[in-house]
Amino acid sequence: MQTQNLSEQEIIRREKLAQLQALGIDPYPAPLYPVSHYSTEIKNTFSDEHKDAFDDVCLAGRIMSVRDMGKASFAELQDSHGRIQIYVRKDDLTVDGDSKIYDQVWKKLTDLGDFVGVKGFVFRTKMGEVSVHVKELTFLAKSLRPLPIVKEADGQAFDAVTDPEFKYRQRYADLVINPSVKETFVKRTKLHNSIREFLNEHGALEVDTPVLQSIPGGAAARPFITHHNALDVPFYLRIANELYLKRLIVGGFDWVYEFSRNFRNEGMDRTHNPEFTILEFYTAYKDYLWMMNVTEKLLEKAAIDVTGSTEVLVGDKTISFEAPFKRISIYDAIKEHTGFDVSELDEAGLRDVCRQLAIVVDPNIGKGKLIDEIFGGKCEHHYIQPTFIIDYPVEMSPLTKKHRSKPGLVERFELMINGKEVANAYSELNDPVDQRERFEEQVKLMERGDLEAMYIDHDFLRALEYGMPPTSGIGIGIDRLCMLLTNQPSIQDVLFFPQMRPEKFGGESEDTVKIKE
Repeated sequence: MQTQNLSEQEIIRREKLAQLQALGIDPYPAPLYPVSHYSTEIKNTFSDEHKDAFDDVCLAGRIMSVRDMGKASFAELQDSHGRIQIYVRKDDLTVDGDSKIYDQVWKKLTDLGDFVGVKGFVFRTKMGEVSVHVKELTFLAKSLRPLPIVKEADGQAFDAVTDPEFKYRQRYADLVINPSVKETFVKRTKLHNSIREFLNEHGALEVDTPVLQSIPGGAAARPFITHHNALDVPFYLRIANELYLKRLIVGGFDWVYEFSRNFRNEGMDRTHNPEFTILEFYTAYKDYLWMMNVTEKLLEKAAIDVTGSTEVLVGDKTISFEAPFKRISIYDAIKEHTGFDVSELDEAGLRDVCRQLAIVVDPNIGKGKLIDEIFGGKCEHHYIQPTFIIDYPVEMSPLTKKHRSKPGLVERFELMINGKEVANAYSELNDPVDQRERFEEQVKLMERGDLEAMYIDHDFLRALEYGMPPTSGIGIGIDRLCMLLTNQPSIQDVLFFPQMRPEKFGGESEDTVKIKE
């Protein structure tokens, strides 16, 4: 059995826990507590003319600060909505001459971070601050670990905790002490709701597809592998849900969408996390030109719903989500920013361009990946305002329909915002013979050592052979879009619990712990 290495403060708090229990007070009572009001609700609606409406309020939350004045105290109570000042007086908490609730429980055994419930009436102090005069106090939960409290004065925060190691690993504490963090995640939910509202109003159907897949299809990415004990076969965490949504189009649905939790066994940086969320939707009888128009309208609405405006501040840039967005072909983009026309080059010619541009590339990748490396290294970062990069070479897009008028190209676009890809969309390939050939080309790349090449999904090919109508589909990176709409510099800032290297507790790394069946 491992022992905890406790700090002095943690030891003292455990001693207080024991003292509360000795007084007959349960530090963790039954969960039901009759909350009637929240902090910001009271502060926003209280008026001296109608103060009688606030004669009997009940709140609960954490104690975040205390100013002790002997027989009375002012404290700050933080609930899920915000903070409010409470006024605690000895005379009000003395019952039949017994003042233990004030003298012992409140003054000696209550710490910052403890949860309490208070009942009383609302008043305005001489300084004009709306406060709750406490007539009854109930202990709800003892905090055994001190919070890293942020000090505030004159509207300014001091000693704010900004260490990413702490913020991402202990998000629960970060949310308590940094209110702006909570607002980021409230906006993330608003983003989800806005998109759902748009799609539902336009007749789309939200669906669920498998996370565990026998074939990791729908994207060029390295999967996580697990094992299904009952079937005794390997399974993969999905890298995309595309092929399953297309199966539903085959089955007769006209427009389906899913907020897909995807997993890719690749690097981590400010815009990549191994576990992430993508919105994908597929619509029958539409093409990539229709999809661009819909995407503009959807993102314009989302920006307004989340931020109140089509103009969003991202770092030191103002980005406009007002439709329409700029459109440019990938070949024209490369020529504009590198001076090279790569539209007619073979693999050897593309490698030569990479050498001239000082782009280091893997010797195992093919023509499509080489073009992607050139665009990503020399062009992508120039597109700050929303821009559709369109008409990709066929080698880059194994699931995309060939261009109706431009040989060698496919009907595809990627949406770039603030120098990063936010969305990827196609006129979907629905020719099963062509699709099989594209998959076979991917297998050849896999045999050359490309770990991100696609597998052949024979069941998906079988579905296509039954017939899939002309279809357009898109994947929108929700995490990256949320970064833009909340002005956050890192994907970790818009994920509650981003992946991190396991901590060590008691000298043992978490990844060495064995789970016994």
